[in-house]
Amino acid sequence: MTYGTEPNPPHPFLPLSKGKQQNMASNTTTLPTYNPGDISWVLTSTAFVWLMIPGIGYFYSGLSRSKNALSLIIISVLSVAIVSVQVTFVPFSHLIPFDFTKSRCVIVLYALIDCDFRNTLNSCVQWFIWGYSLTFSETSSSPFIGDLTNAFFRGVNNSPSMGNPKIPGLAFAIFQSMFASLTPALAIGSAAERGRILPMTVFIFVWTTIVYDPIAYWSWNTNGWSKRLGGLDFAGGTPVHISSGAASLAYALILGQRTGDENDEFKPHNMSHVVLGTAFLWFGWFGFNGGSAEAGSISAAMACFVTNLSASVGGLAWMLMDYRLNHKFSAVGFCSGAIVGLVTITPAAGYVGPAPAIVFGVAGGIICNFACKLKLAFNYDDALDVFAVHGVGGLIGVLLTGVFADYRVVALDGPTTIAGGWINGHFIQILYQLADGCAGMSYSFVVTYIILFLMDKIPGLSLRVDIKTETNGIDASEMGESAYYHIDKLQGDPAVTEFTHTSS
Repeated sequence: MTYGTEPNPPHPFLPLSKGKQQNMASNTTTLPTYNPGDISWVLTSTAFVWLMIPGIGYFYSGLSRSKNALSLIIISVLSVAIVSVQVTFVPFSHLIPFDFTKSRCVIVLYALIDCDFRNTLNSCVQWFIWGYSLTFSETSSSPFIGDLTNAFFRGVNNSPSMGNPKIPGLAFAIFQSMFASLTPALAIGSAAERGRILPMTVFIFVWTTIVYDPIAYWSWNTNGWSKRLGGLDFAGGTPVHISSGAASLAYALILGQRTGDENDEFKPHNMSHVVLGTAFLWFGWFGFNGGSAEAGSISAAMACFVTNLSASVGGLAWMLMDYRLNHKFSAVGFCSGAIVGLVTITPAAGYVGPAPAIVFGVAGGIICNFACKLKLAFNYDDALDVFAVHGVGGLIGVLLTGVFADYRVVALDGPTTIAGGWINGHFIQILYQLADGCAGMSYSFVVTYIILFLMDKIPGLSLRVDIKTETNGIDASEMGESAYYHIDKLQGDPAVTEFTHTSS
């Protein structure tokens, strides 16, 4: 029974009368049968992927200068708040006695549930309001974008998910919200040390709606053009990595070079943060790729195995590439290579076996190492090499998936089948992958550039900080806090002294 069909729906927080309970029980429809093991794996993977988001923050923080360390951590975490949904709201979504056409009433209802959530509602809405529906609605006939059938999570709670009918849509939705939160956190890395925080938060909301949702729809939704064409993307090579890499390139071009004199070295300030962030990312990637199987299955086990193998090989390959130049074993090199290995294997994790995973790691580690030199050749300032690692690495992974995707690996789970890639004689698969990857990169770059260009013209949303703010650091100037307050104070940092006097 749905409350929305009753002339006088019961209040969601008051107990029903005995007669009402009996009437509802007699009209209860048969619930779908779900697999508790699959649900547990998907929810566990959700927690794994969530941990990747502060992992990005720590990784970016360690690579930046100390005066910008805190802002990069908090911006990454803010991405969850802006894109995702306050989970406390979700169980009440089936109680809304209104149609979507009266959605303003929904806002009022939630504002009245608990005043402590009002400020949260202002930002934690994208995935809840329309992001999930635009990406995974099953009623849209468009090959490019979904509709608003599941806006405000209507019809999501107890319906089977698109990927696996043995898990409810609610579990699938919260798992996918982590992907939507993670992607813009990756993209804003190129704006490090000179991008304003307020426009970044607005950008995350707008970008996720206009860029991430359509790309994820066409890659994963059964009605998307790439999915219909036959494109293979197990866990987000195009929606997550290629899209964020292309967006980071557009952000870097719009912002321009960082300012600094000839003695100002843009070097990592805290290698412990870099290693810690890499560890969080590596750990979380088991849920990122393994959870994308959407079941506790052999496919999930294989995805976890090849993920770990590709990361290991990628880290070694990058470190050896650096060693050939300076004869030093670089921690930054190993961490960067490990992340590249994780990126490249992402679209293929459920489609390939262990041997091809080595190729993914080696190819990613070598090619992306060279790709980091592109910013010198074309004179753009991608502060944290997001385009080289995620954009180029994601494209490598998508293309190699067309080569090494193996129907024998997919058949380990039984019913799911694919035609395979070149390794199975299905040569056209590489063209499907090329179309998907190039379309995702082109769309993300062009639309992101337009979004940022227009935002920069709006009063109050100028993207770049002024020279004084950049010199003092984003932490002190925009947050009034420092990651290393006591150290900066002992060293007599004027920016720290300034915000200390202001706060007092």
